[in-house]
Amino acid sequence: MQTSTRDRIVVAASRLLQRQGYVGTGIKQIAQEAQATLGSVYHFFPGGKETVAVAAIKHSTEEFATLLRKALDSEEDPAEAVMACARQLADELRESGWIDGCPVTAAALETLGTDSEIQQACADALRSWEQLVRDKLLRCGFPSRSARELATTVISALEGAEVTAQVNRSEEPLQVTGRQLARLLRSYEVQSVPGESGADGP
Repeated sequence: MQTSTRDRIVVAASRLLQRQGYVGTGIKQIAQEAQATLGSVYHFFPGGKETVAVAAIKHSTEEFATLLRKALDSEEDPAEAVMACARQLADELRESGWIDGCPVTAAALETLGTDSEIQQACADALRSWEQLVRDKLLRCGFPSRSARELATTVISALEGAEVTAQVNRSEEPLQVTGRQLARLLRSYEVQSVPGESGADGP
């Protein structure tokens, strides 16, 4: 199946944003990487660079969600599932030569303090990933409040570990974070009772 011009533009923009951030990515470079004309980019995205970036972030968000969902579903035990997520992220990062980190981190940091569509897309991405982890924990019998707070902790920790792994060009930060998150989840599991969705964890 042939990829449409619009899809090529979105995919190219998502890769460039992932590797060099929003500020470092130009509209001409996006067109060049997508093998499209500048006119085509503006045809599909009349709002220019920001609207391309929003579409690219949404594309990357779903890509990462697919990876996260697959890792979470690979293990029945939630602690093992979170370690699988950390391992998968480490593998992907190593295979990319330590350049393909979190698809929203750079754009999010570069637009802090603004009310831009980019910032909103980044916030939506993080919430959607947290929801995937939260759903996994709820299915495993974690109380609702604990599942919500632990999901935030898991995504926040993995995001930070991924940046640290990139800086150090090492899988170790992700491996350590995966092990410690698993340890945290196991400390809750012994007190989790399926059906007690309103109860709090320790």
